[in-house]
Amino acid sequence: MSPPIDFSLRRRTLLAGTAAAAVVAAATRNTAAAQGTGVPVSAGETKSSVTLVVNGRERELMVDNRVTLLDALREHLKLTGTKKGCDHGQCGACTCTVNGERINSCLSLAVMHDGDEIETVEGIGQPDAMDAMQTAFVENDGFQCGYCTPGQISSARKVIEEIRAGIPSHVTDDLTAEITLTDAEIRERMSGNICRCGAYANILAAITQVAEERA
Repeated sequence: MSPPIDFSLRRRTLLAGTAAAAVVAAATRNTAAAQGTGVPVSAGETKSSVTLVVNGRERELMVDNRVTLLDALREHLKLTGTKKGCDHGQCGACTCTVNGERINSCLSLAVMHDGDEIETVEGIGQPDAMDAMQTAFVENDGFQCGYCTPGQISSARKVIEEIRAGIPSHVTDDLTAEITLTDAEIRERMSGNICRCGAYANILAAITQVAEERA
């Protein structure tokens, strides 16, 4: 058998523990009171005000600090064109642009983008006034179920811009020469956007069509 534990409660230990418990309780009460009256709380805040410029329109939101940009767009602003696929940044269905750069919005917190300009598929075009890339997707049957299509279109438009800007990819052979818009370049740059229906050949055709029209 283990020997009995020799435990004795000292006056100093008791006083220190009591004081610490009192401090924690007071802090908890103060935080709750401040949250109830709308007074800003410096420690332990859970929500923040953020202003997003979405499709050219300034939108002010009060969001939980843990809310992703994707959920802010879909749940708070009701812009459901940007899709939630894997929610792990692996499928590209949530692709949108922030300050002109495409990102996976499921991997980015909304509070990180205060003042940023965000473009979703709703800002690219409408059924009666489609963007050239949207038109090309329709003409080339670049989608089947359509779930991944908004992210595909957002990425496809930026792929052409990246190549024209001379930004290399993993398949770019010569970093000093002008980058040629080839099938390999397009496939590599679109590899982060998964189409579970397998419409890749038609997506490639749509992107190539737009690139040739703009050449």
